[in-house]
Amino acid sequence: MKIAKSGARSALIIAMIVSSGFAFAQSAGDLPVTRVSLFSSGVGFFLHEGNVSGNGQIPLLFAPDAVNDVLKSLVIHDPESTSPSVRYASEDTLERTLKSLKVDLSSNPDVAQVLAGLRGAEILLAAPDKISGRILGVERREIKDGKTEAYLSIVTPSGIRVIALSEVSTFSFTDPAIGADIARALDLILSSRDSSTREIDVNLPAKGDRKVSLGYVVPVPVWKTSYRIELSGDKSAFQGWAIVDNAGNMDWKDVQLSLVTGKPVSFVQNLYPPLYFQRPVLPLSIAGAAEAVTYDSGYGGNMEELAQESDSAVMYDMMQSSPAPAMKARKAEAPRAGYALTENSARLDAAKTSSAGEMFLFTVAKPVSIARRQSAMIPLVETTLKAEKISVLSGAKVLAGGSVHPMLCASLVNTTGMKLPAGPITVFDEGSYAGDALIEFFPEGEKRIIAFGEDLSVSAIASLDESSSVTKYGLNKGTLMISIQREYSRKYTIKNSGSSQKRVVVEHPFIERASLKAPAKFEEKTDSLYRFGLTVAPKGESTLDVREVAPEYQAISLEGLGDDDFAAYARTGGISPAIKAALEKAAEFKKAVVIAEAKLQKLDQQRGREVKEQDRIRKNLEASGNETAQGKEYLKKLAAGDARIEKIDQDFAEATKAHEDAQNAFSAYLSGLTLE
Repeated sequence: MKIAKSGARSALIIAMIVSSGFAFAQSAGDLPVTRVSLFSSGVGFFLHEGNVSGNGQIPLLFAPDAVNDVLKSLVIHDPESTSPSVRYASEDTLERTLKSLKVDLSSNPDVAQVLAGLRGAEILLAAPDKISGRILGVERREIKDGKTEAYLSIVTPSGIRVIALSEVSTFSFTDPAIGADIARALDLILSSRDSSTREIDVNLPAKGDRKVSLGYVVPVPVWKTSYRIELSGDKSAFQGWAIVDNAGNMDWKDVQLSLVTGKPVSFVQNLYPPLYFQRPVLPLSIAGAAEAVTYDSGYGGNMEELAQESDSAVMYDMMQSSPAPAMKARKAEAPRAGYALTENSARLDAAKTSSAGEMFLFTVAKPVSIARRQSAMIPLVETTLKAEKISVLSGAKVLAGGSVHPMLCASLVNTTGMKLPAGPITVFDEGSYAGDALIEFFPEGEKRIIAFGEDLSVSAIASLDESSSVTKYGLNKGTLMISIQREYSRKYTIKNSGSSQKRVVVEHPFIERASLKAPAKFEEKTDSLYRFGLTVAPKGESTLDVREVAPEYQAISLEGLGDDDFAAYARTGGISPAIKAALEKAAEFKKAVVIAEAKLQKLDQQRGREVKEQDRIRKNLEASGNETAQGKEYLKKLAAGDARIEKIDQDFAEATKAHEDAQNAFSAYLSGLTLE
């Protein structure tokens, strides 16, 4: 029987697959999931529990992106096994293992390439007669129209035989190791087809029957919350639901579900793929090798306490202990007519709650069953909250100009005793849907405002005014310090066109470094604004006058002031007598400096005129000559002019020194001038 070229490789691989066989990994059905803890950081802790007899081998299947987290967090508890082990195929196992076998199938070779890679191996083939020998090589020969065909050369006892592979019907290798490697390579290739899962085998060597548990952390969809609140009545009915997604490949059947809110540190580290370092190649050490040295680990404090606080101990506690004593969420009070959340509604079996360190733990009251790739809404809390309907006005929008409507809001106080995760809130009022709101993480005992609509029956406008006044003068080493108080006035006018009284909260953005002057009190203060509350009567108006004062400072250098400026500041109202007297004396020093400057300027101008006149006389002298009567007259004038210039220079030197003395006296006086 001839095998065509195109079918030779397929037939070979099919034969190998049939002969090798392949065992699919079993699921962890014997060790079902009994507990699931979902964290708000996007990971989940899964606990498997069950009975094992003798040497236990538990295969676990995971998505590839979960393996790093499993290797980082896997915790095993077996009371009898003293040497548990965890085995898995590393990420590059397939390629490296295939390359290490006698038959390299890593590059998806055809039959000709496989045989070429086995040069020297002993082969038995039928073509159609039976031929045995050792492979010499494989070559391709052109047959026609540019097509080629593979030919196998083998060394037989009678010589070298060259056989077209298309003539070969079957072949085998006399070396059993080659056949074993082919079967192993095909097993690896077949098992790698399912790229969506990775198997981790947990081996628990021991004797006897016992209960064991495995726990690990893997990435999961973040669990979400949604709330409902009814604003009617003195106390508002409040419901919370958790939305949970089972996105994995395991069914959750009667699992104990815990939902943890908080913000723990969570990260992924690449523990799954092998890591290789490029090491330097060093020359041989002629002097020999140094003795290896090791150092003991150092610990501080009590060893038992350190062990108890370790991550492994904490995870072990999660696996072994039952849920912490939990406080059951308080139920809503008796329903009133018209309550959307309570009238004819089912009573929720709310989750039990407890603290988990800095986080908060919700433990679902009854076991939960969620099929794989399914989601569910689970009751989280049913209770009452202290709530007040208000209208919240954005002062920033009003101050920007125009008429602005406030938002319909509710002021909530978390009296549930729980730390409530962030989520949307559907608001009902008098039994009807009123709007949607959002709330951030809501710690117990805190107060929050939620907005669910716009209050069109209320509008507001604002007017702005500013003024300033000097509060204090001071002198500090020649600098006049002026303290100014600037007052900002913002007047809000709020109109209620509705038929019911409205409580309005104005959010006023405060001015940086300013202090509140009026009103005397505020209801709340945030990082950027004050909240003021006022009541607006039906069909009425109310005003809110907010005044803030902010200090400002001016520093004026007296060195550069004129004598008139000193006099002007000395006459300013509110300045102290001591500072006034100091400024008046400084004005006298400054006046002396000004007089000295004026004298210098006058002498400089005189000298300039004399020099200009001398230049004119020299030009005339050149024109008339030295020996003429006119020239001799010019010579006399030049001599007289030089004498005058010399006298001006002497006077200028004296005036310069007088100016320097006056300036130094002025500066010395100012530098020692410090007054409050």
